Amino acid sequence: MVSKTDDIPASVPNCNVNTVDLVGETPDRKETTKAPHKDPCGHSVDTAVMNGGGAHNLSEEESKQDGAGDTDGGEDSNEQEVIVIQDTGFTVKIQAPGTELFDLQVSPQEMVQEIHQVLMDREDTCHRTCFSLQLDSNVLDNFAELKSIEGLQEGSLLKVVEEPYTVREARIHVRHIRDLLKGLDPSDAYNGVDCNSLSFLSVFTDGDLGDSGKRKKKGSELEQIDCTPPEHILPGSKERPLLPLQPQNKDWKPMQCLKVLTMSGWNPPPGNRKMHGDLMYLYMVTVEERHISITASTRGFYLNQSTTYTFNPKPANPSFLSHSLVELLSQISPAFKKNFTALQKKRVQRHPFERIATPFQVYSWTAPQVDHTMDCVRAEDAYTSRLGYEEHIPGQTRDWNEELQTTRELARKNLPDRLLRERAIFKVHSDFAAAATRGSMAVIDGNVMAINPGEETRMQMFIWNNIFFSLGFDVRDHYRELGGDAAAHAAPTNDLNGVRAYGAVDVEGLYTLGTVVVDYRGYRVTAQSIIPGILEREQEQSVIYGSIDFGKTVVSHGKYLELLERTSRPLKVQRHNVLNENDESMELCSSVECKGIIGNDGRHYILDLLRTFPPDLNFLPVEGEELSPESVRQGFPRQHRHRLACLRQELIEAFVEHRYLLFMKMAALQLMQQKANKERKLATLTENSSPGAAVPTLPSTETPDASAESSETSTETLTDANSDAVQTETTSTSDAPQAAATEATATEAAPKAEPMTETDSSATTTTNASQATPIEDNVVPTVTTNGPLVPFAKAIQNGECESPLEGKAEDIIPGLAQAKELAESLAAEDGSGIDPKSREVILNACKAVGSISNTSFDIRFNPDIFSPGVRFPEVSADDIQKQKQLLKDAGAFLVSCQIPSLVKDCLDHSALPMDGATLTEALHQRGINVRYLGNVLAFVDKTPAKAQLEHFYRIGISELITRCAKHIFKTYLQGVELSALSAAVSHFLNCFLSSFDAVAHLPADELVSRRKNRKRRNRVPGGGDNTAWASLTPSELWKNIVSEAQSYYHFTLHCENADQVVEKYGLQKITLLREISIKAGIQILIKEYNFDSRHKPAFTEEDILNIFPVVKHVNPKASDAFHFFQSGQAKVQQGYLKEGCELINEALNLFNNVYGAMHVEICACLRLLARLNYIMGDHHEALSNQQKAVLMSERVLGVEHPNTIQEYMHLALYCFANGQLSTALKLLYRARYLMLMVCGEDHPEMALLDSNIGLVLHGVMEYDLSLRFLENALAINSKYHGPRSLKVALSHHLVARVYESKAEFRSALQQEKEGYTIYKNQVGEAHEKTKESSEYLKYLTQQAVALQRTMNEIYKNGSNASIMPLKFTAPSMASVLEQLNIINGIIFIPLSQKDLENLKAEVQRRQQLQESGKSMEDLTVDSPLELEDKIPMDVNVD
Repeated sequence: MVSKTDDIPASVPNCNVNTVDLVGETPDRKETTKAPHKDPCGHSVDTAVMNGGGAHNLSEEESKQDGAGDTDGGEDSNEQEVIVIQDTGFTVKIQAPGTELFDLQVSPQEMVQEIHQVLMDREDTCHRTCFSLQLDSNVLDNFAELKSIEGLQEGSLLKVVEEPYTVREARIHVRHIRDLLKGLDPSDAYNGVDCNSLSFLSVFTDGDLGDSGKRKKKGSELEQIDCTPPEHILPGSKERPLLPLQPQNKDWKPMQCLKVLTMSGWNPPPGNRKMHGDLMYLYMVTVEERHISITASTRGFYLNQSTTYTFNPKPANPSFLSHSLVELLSQISPAFKKNFTALQKKRVQRHPFERIATPFQVYSWTAPQVDHTMDCVRAEDAYTSRLGYEEHIPGQTRDWNEELQTTRELARKNLPDRLLRERAIFKVHSDFAAAATRGSMAVIDGNVMAINPGEETRMQMFIWNNIFFSLGFDVRDHYRELGGDAAAHAAPTNDLNGVRAYGAVDVEGLYTLGTVVVDYRGYRVTAQSIIPGILEREQEQSVIYGSIDFGKTVVSHGKYLELLERTSRPLKVQRHNVLNENDESMELCSSVECKGIIGNDGRHYILDLLRTFPPDLNFLPVEGEELSPESVRQGFPRQHRHRLACLRQELIEAFVEHRYLLFMKMAALQLMQQKANKERKLATLTENSSPGAAVPTLPSTETPDASAESSETSTETLTDANSDAVQTETTSTSDAPQAAATEATATEAAPKAEPMTETDSSATTTTNASQATPIEDNVVPTVTTNGPLVPFAKAIQNGECESPLEGKAEDIIPGLAQAKELAESLAAEDGSGIDPKSREVILNACKAVGSISNTSFDIRFNPDIFSPGVRFPEVSADDIQKQKQLLKDAGAFLVSCQIPSLVKDCLDHSALPMDGATLTEALHQRGINVRYLGNVLAFVDKTPAKAQLEHFYRIGISELITRCAKHIFKTYLQGVELSALSAAVSHFLNCFLSSFDAVAHLPADELVSRRKNRKRRNRVPGGGDNTAWASLTPSELWKNIVSEAQSYYHFTLHCENADQVVEKYGLQKITLLREISIKAGIQILIKEYNFDSRHKPAFTEEDILNIFPVVKHVNPKASDAFHFFQSGQAKVQQGYLKEGCELINEALNLFNNVYGAMHVEICACLRLLARLNYIMGDHHEALSNQQKAVLMSERVLGVEHPNTIQEYMHLALYCFANGQLSTALKLLYRARYLMLMVCGEDHPEMALLDSNIGLVLHGVMEYDLSLRFLENALAINSKYHGPRSLKVALSHHLVARVYESKAEFRSALQQEKEGYTIYKNQVGEAHEKTKESSEYLKYLTQQAVALQRTMNEIYKNGSNASIMPLKFTAPSMASVLEQLNIINGIIFIPLSQKDLENLKAEVQRRQQLQESGKSMEDLTVDSPLELEDKIPMDVNVD
């Protein structure tokens, strides 16, 4: 068990100094930004909070009192933290009635309760629920920690003692038995209930991973392998069947133990029976068709004499009184006894990860027809507002707000405290999300009474289970000026982003509401926790900060200003003044919509955070405002549906980081000029060369007030974060790409005296914003790297980013070091000791980059700029002008840097989206909103290398079409009454995908005779007898999709129906079906659909099984675990594998502690561990960890999520290394099937997958099959990497090896020659690769000659020729494995000790230059740890 020790020494500092120090990272709580958004090559993007202070999470005072200064001995304190967490377990003996004594390993931090759980899961004790544990006849308290129990030690004997039942205990028992009976039944996973989800890995491994794998006969395995893949998996196959997506698991064939188990109609017991101890009555039908009535009494369960129609509660004879229901049934029904035992055996054999609940519900978009069985527990749950496990919680309904806020208030002084706090926060959030989802569905399904029932349906509000629900419509014209219903639909997600951002900054004393946004059946529902007392008073009285009418009346409040001031730095929000209706100036530190309400509990709440981030001017046309030229050139500003479009937090971070680099460069250049001017003065002794010449031109909007003294506020804003940023020497974001980041900033910033040429924003040169280069040897900044690094001088002269940075930056821009010192000293004092010229340098640099302070770099945004109805006082006119310019620059930065950088990352394959979800993620990491999708696609269209971006373009088009269809589907569904829902959904899908010209089948009314009373007003949303949906035709739907694409994404689609889309853009109908189903929450029957039939529609109403909610919520993070993980990664990248491995194991421990067993971040942890195990030679451990990673990815992300496909590929490699060839092949075939389904064959990842399959097939001597896959891989590699790429050379070599094995030497020679030519041109003749290839060519030539000789001999002498034996080489497993390692990016090199030392030094040097914050391996993204770009990580010492 993972521990939570209390005895951490007091000296261990607050987590601000986390293990990252071991690698010399700046101690900075990284989770200030939103859940770190990652980027496909495994770099977290939000880490750099350039002007976020060190005390993001804690007030300054607090971090001081925790002694968490930068001075802490990073190494020791952290090593200490690591050690303390390891705890020592001990063993106790357990004696349960009717079973043998057995040993149980426990840990001192566990609670007694956890032993209860273990016993309820063990095969031999699982049927007991109502018992106590006793040590020497003393009953143990369930909630006591084991270490607090006197006399409990190694070898103690704990007795399981049966306790009398209560009604509650009896119900828990029945529920538990029902769960055991359903142990293998997947119906809950298909139905998306109780956090169950699907996993199919065991179908492909047949349980032969791990220990049982060792027992297999190694020798005979080769002969038995059947390697032929199913037809649809072969390269070039056009078939895309749906059925294999959910293969039938033979364990799921239900073993029937009971026919019926249900509550009896005689419940509850009458008074006289209560006094005999009757608690409740059950009714059952056994497999043998015996109908029985059972009494649950305080002493256990027994048969009574009641029948269906007569009540006779007296015990039957015999009564079979038993303490557990299982014992009773085993005596009555032999079939029950036999099947129940078999069922439990199977249940216990399943991997725990197949059974554990996930933290958030995952829904499956396909399902088989599942039989609907009688289930009393399900029936009961459907009508209570409580979730199943809440039966155990005292008190009737949960006070969600109280729970959410109290968990935030828990202590966070030391590691155990923080773990407890984060675990509590995470648990409450996942419970709240589940309850909110259930409530939202109940609201839309009409099962909840509105609190304002008199109003029309769309204006109603609801309260259920202490959660407040409102619908996403513009009620009372609140959003009239902002875009009406469209704005009301967008506001909840903006608000959720605000809640997420404030939650991540985590300021003590400032509270946000629990918020979940649910889309269900075409409606958007916002679920929020309720502020205590808010329902009793009018909103006008309770709001003491902000505005309830978009800025007409504004109030402010000192305490709120103080609290929000602490968030303003990390969130980049500028403190500003606005005018209220009486023209009085009010100070705010947020947007005007943000309301502050003090609840009856005395807490300061903020709500309506929809404008936390500044507006996106590209989609907000404002009269009289001219955008910057880049934006205008791309056709902005554009009209959008609503006026709430705002920039993403990731964009703000990237933009600020980019400006910081610019700031440092400017200061450095000016210092250099000053120096040059001084030297010139001394040399010529002329008085007239003034240093002022170096002052950069300021944008016209700014006041060129060079003498501005630093005001108090500006010195105070310069907190340690800024010096953090400066200490790490400039963190160069390589997206200061074109000179000064394209003209937008170049015009502002380029000093005339320097050769800092403006370049146009040519797309191809930009690299990623989130990249940074550390410069000092021992300091690794928290900025992430991504993509090639910029040589400073070059970046300045021609704005390009090509070769990696060599040497230190000071050598390149000599002024940089002085600039850094200067900025630091200005920060350290009030600036009095610094000569005015230097101060002027900083002042100029500040002005040029738009900093709000004159003495330090500090960029913040005013979120109220351009808000309709908000007025600013005259005094701040200049400031407002600057802010407007900053917003325009940010918009230009998105268009001219971020979009090109995304495209470039896709070109060099550091970003590899496979489906809509991963594409959206890639956009979001770079701060690009999805509304820019049309722009991104247009940009790709114009790129010269368009052919190499075909996969990206295709995924983009498919995403754009399915999103447009979703917008239309949403309004379409709102007009459908419940009884026609399945018919309407199937009709819509037919219009969307079927070639048949669909005519709607109005459902034959199942209830023909009902008289329709038109007069009554139907209260259910979407009520009314509305059949307008039936008139939709395919051509009309596609017309709407085309016009939606034009109006929303400003992109022109050329198509009139599904078949044209497939033809023109190369899409697959099955992929479109998957995307629309996932986005709209549709679940369809799994069967083969014929989309192309012209005679009948593809879908009928029977094919639509369900409609699921699509849920958005906050994901709380495990910060300490995250830091351990990052430092582990950093160690690995420096080449310290063992230390890295330990840190990552520790991170895994902490993740488990916070998240429980299932979570995407744990999945990433396991994947990295498996890779390290593999590299360090522990193949067995690698297999076990990777198996967990696959199971978890299937359960948490979905069985066909791109990450899951990647995990399957890794697992196949480790299986092969463990000699499990047939399993490796099955896994690779599964991965290929999923990939065909998700994105089709034409995708760069497919080349890697096919190379893997081809190599394994080569290994098992299936040469013809192997060639099909390898040649396909070669074709795809040539297409996406260019015919001259080294990857293509390797592909040629692999194909040549197979030809050699087939003794087709001529073809082999031809292939190897191609490879040789590439090597020679790319790396030169002296390179070992070229030499290897040349050797292999010689060998092939010899073989070819020998073969020809033999053939000639045979022709000449006929059958009596003396034939030389030819060497036909079947490949050895080792050589195949070596090639597999190479293509998967793992290279082993034998090294001497001396090489080893040099290597470590080199790796460290590179690491400092390159890896700056190559932080958290992408937790949700697929790329494996990028060991391939480093010096090979694995070092085997000779």
